[in-house]
Amino acid sequence: MPVVVCSKCGAKNRVDEQAAEKLQPKCGRCGTPLEAGNAATGQSGTIDTSTPLVITDATFQRDVLGARNQPVLLDCWAPWCGPCRMIAPVLEQLAAESKGKYVIAKLNVDDNPRVAEQFRIQSIPTMLIFKNGALVDRLIGAQPKQTIAARLAAAASASPA
Repeated sequence: MPVVVCSKCGAKNRVDEQAAEKLQPKCGRCGTPLEAGNAATGQSGTIDTSTPLVITDATFQRDVLGARNQPVLLDCWAPWCGPCRMIAPVLEQLAAESKGKYVIAKLNVDDNPRVAEQFRIQSIPTMLIFKNGALVDRLIGAQPKQTIAARLAAAASASPA
């Protein structure tokens, strides 16, 4: 679920996209109606990189391919996958440590088959690293934090694609 930042109080709210199509989402802290255009963005318009961003087939183009100037690591996972659950805390740590240098995102391949098929995800976890809309790296299987961090650092320091 995408995180929407309240324009009034700045609280971060997870919003179910399907429910938001039928009902107006409201801030859990102050009750202000949330704007769908604020998904994963703060008042400055930048992506909140401190927690993993949930990606769907519908948001992939905007949030992954549309991201500029910072790499996006897309973790392709499923809830039933043991190795996926093992690396989830590592990815949460990397997101918390990112300081805006990169974005950690998660795509449930069971719920979002279009993106999984587009990038030929045949085993999970698979982590795809994008920069300026281009796929620049792929890690398959559970990897240690140091390996993931090194690949993200390489993508972040590489010249723009």
